[in-house]
Amino acid sequence: MTYAVAARSKQAGSWVMALFILAVMSAGGALPAQAADDAKPTPIQTGTGHHFACTDYSGGKVFIVDTNGKVEWEYKTGTCNDLWVLPNGNLLFNTGHGALEVDRDKKTVFSYESPGEIYACQRLANGNTFIGECTDARLIEVEPSGKIAFELKIPPPDAKYAGHAYIRNARKLANGNYLVCFYSQEVVREIDPKGNVVAEIPAIGGPHSAARLPNGNTIVACGDMKKEAKVFEVDKAGKTVWQITHDELPNIALKFMTGFQRLPNGNTVMTNWVGHGEFGKAPGIIEVTPDKKVVWTFQDDATMKTVSSIQLLDVPGDPIKGDIIH
Repeated sequence: MTYAVAARSKQAGSWVMALFILAVMSAGGALPAQAADDAKPTPIQTGTGHHFACTDYSGGKVFIVDTNGKVEWEYKTGTCNDLWVLPNGNLLFNTGHGALEVDRDKKTVFSYESPGEIYACQRLANGNTFIGECTDARLIEVEPSGKIAFELKIPPPDAKYAGHAYIRNARKLANGNYLVCFYSQEVVREIDPKGNVVAEIPAIGGPHSAARLPNGNTIVACGDMKKEAKVFEVDKAGKTVWQITHDELPNIALKFMTGFQRLPNGNTVMTNWVGHGEFGKAPGIIEVTPDKKVVWTFQDDATMKTVSSIQLLDVPGDPIKGDIIH
């Protein structure tokens, strides 16, 4: 069966189910449990699906999804948009005002809370957790006990850049520096432990996430500040060597690019945040080849509101050692 025929069959089935539900409810009856389950829209997936974990910023949940698009695990939390599946299977993610690690039984393993907004977290090789504090304007490394082992204050140059939009994602690099997305200033900066800026990448539209690739290039996902969301890659000199703009993919609009993962085969999996009035208008996850061919999309509007970060579980590698780039 071709995709077009399958789509028409699915649409016809949806109309039949809708008429059945209307008839039952009009007669004052209740829907059988199975009918109610079948009435729930199924995830829309094209291409070959992945086993993955993701965050839902607006829905306040973290999910693990199988290759068929079915949720197999979920955890209710705050506004989360950064996520790591650790080698032991535990999940580390931000919670809006903190960072939390839980095991698959949903027991807390590590927790850090802050009065300020937090959008970035990362487990380090020494066991500490790197956290980027947005509204408190600082980068910290926290020991498993909760003690702060390192603190770097990075105040905004002007009050207009402070607050909720100041910082989004951030990463500690292998060289000891920090890669920080200054969303309100529309720039990504590499900062050394003393606070010196050693590199700067303009990111029009507001950078949400950035990561350093093994070849020294940097990949950046930008938001909708200029209504032209995109994902782009620059070399060490700052030259753009690859990008996908908001209207470049056939029949798929990039709304607000939040997360991504660069795969060993060169493909890029991107999360397309559909907040700000864009819900339901585009898939939340898109995988493209280096030549920008779409090979996988995922959209589950019935379960997830705004997918904001992703890590594939069928891609081998230790995220703590830098094997997972996202």
